[in-house]
Amino acid sequence: MGDMSIVGPRPHAVPMNYKFSAEIDNFMFRHTVKPGITGLAQAKGFRGETRDFYDIYSRCKLDIFYVNNWSPFLDLKIIFWTIVSLLIDKDKAY
Repeated sequence: MGDMSIVGPRPHAVPMNYKFSAEIDNFMFRHTVKPGITGLAQAKGFRGETRDFYDIYSRCKLDIFYVNNWSPFLDLKIIFWTIVSLLIDKDKAY
């Protein structure tokens, strides 16, 4: 359908977007690009359940970094890091 990209910020449920946008400055900026199947935050280990504020804050900061620094090479690195992360840190794979 073209609604998602391979790499991009992972989408959250709409109620979570409202909650996090009230708590984190510039949270909605991550929506300026298509959401992805994987993203920089997931490749760096911030995937699965958000247990505390640090988890969502870290995801948001990595998503904003991705949007600001996007390149085809960065996408390739994220795909590689995702594969490595899934192989090494299997307990967080969903």
